[in-house]
Amino acid sequence: MENKNNVDEGLLRLPEVLKLYPVSRSTWLAGVKEKKFPARIILSKRCVGWRKRDIIRLIEGEAAQ
Repeated sequence: MENKNNVDEGLLRLPEVLKLYPVSRSTWLAGVKEKKFPARIILSKRCVGWRKRDIIRLIEGEAAQ
């Protein structure tokens, strides 16, 4: 049996995030800037990602409302 914490681990790139939270790229990036959406994690000079658990919490929080 897989531990739920392992499922929530990892980083997602922007295309994966947008599959889970279907908004446009510009809407997502504006939301990150306004702190409406989770902050990005800088992986390298030209590579960023988001924590999968932060995206799941965002989706679950909106589903609860």
